[in-house]
Amino acid sequence: MLNFLSSLLRLLPPETAHNLTIRGLKLGLARIVPRVQHLPNAGITLKNSKLKLFNRVGLAAGFDKNADVFNAMLKLGFGFVECGTVTPRPQFGNAKPRIFRLTEDLGVINRLGFNNRGLEYFVRKLSTSPERIGPVGANIGANKTSVEAGEANKDYITGIKAVWNHADYITLNISSPNTPGLRDLQYIDELKNLLEQVGGVAEVQCKHEKFCPLFLKVAPDLDLTAVKEIAKVALEAPYLHGLIVSNTTISRPDMLMSVNCKQSGGLSGKPLMSLSTEILKAFYGEVGDNLDIIGVGGINSPEDVQIKLDAGAQAVQLYTGLTYFGFKLIKDLVNQQGSAG
Repeated sequence: MLNFLSSLLRLLPPETAHNLTIRGLKLGLARIVPRVQHLPNAGITLKNSKLKLFNRVGLAAGFDKNADVFNAMLKLGFGFVECGTVTPRPQFGNAKPRIFRLTEDLGVINRLGFNNRGLEYFVRKLSTSPERIGPVGANIGANKTSVEAGEANKDYITGIKAVWNHADYITLNISSPNTPGLRDLQYIDELKNLLEQVGGVAEVQCKHEKFCPLFLKVAPDLDLTAVKEIAKVALEAPYLHGLIVSNTTISRPDMLMSVNCKQSGGLSGKPLMSLSTEILKAFYGEVGDNLDIIGVGGINSPEDVQIKLDAGAQAVQLYTGLTYFGFKLIKDLVNQQGSAG
């Protein structure tokens, strides 16, 4: 039944298929999917963030943009779920069509542009959903108009304050290729300024509210000089606890076969595996065990998970793999990790 549903969804336009999946999960689709049991005392705790995960396999941001189905995805076996990207104000994003399957390559190109319902809706869902059963992160970004006005930092501060008490961790997404100018925040002066402002807010929040670890999500399209510079700034930021490596890529590997491979936007899925893993290795070489690293990009098998862990990640995330392998992929990955200890 599930294989049939997955095949049927792949006959629909990608964004339509995704929206129907979210709607189905909200209506209880997770109840008919074989679940992975979260075994007592079988989880892990990340060293620097102290983030407690059911297992090392998480759901990447982008799937549950509006925090609608995080409990359903946890019930399906993910060890943690990252919701978002959310911006302070609701945002339609870029013009449709804006998601393209690269079926022959097991990849996807998207140029969504942070489409979401905004912080007010997001926080309401995080704070009112019953029985949150596991760790949920909030991936925050800046509205397009704020980036254009040079006021992106204000949006990140607004986002941190809004989700702080409702998320188990917060990710600063400064690496999406689909908001013009956003990746400029990875330049050293801009990054120092952002993390200094974020650190000031985090210091106040930690004094008056609960502790909430912060992660920085970086692009795979970085040279080694940029990796060294970003790593140095990240290590010096007192309230930054980890890196998520990596976002989608604007590069196009020569081996791509799909007719959609020339579409603009960020490339994810199997074609990203090698590049994102090399960048992960480079960051781990700079920060070692002093920051938690979550590896993202191209995971389709238990072997891919192990490659990320061997490269220096303490946990991993995936999203595009679900497009081609369905929810069964979660069980395969988590069970393999369990058997591997």
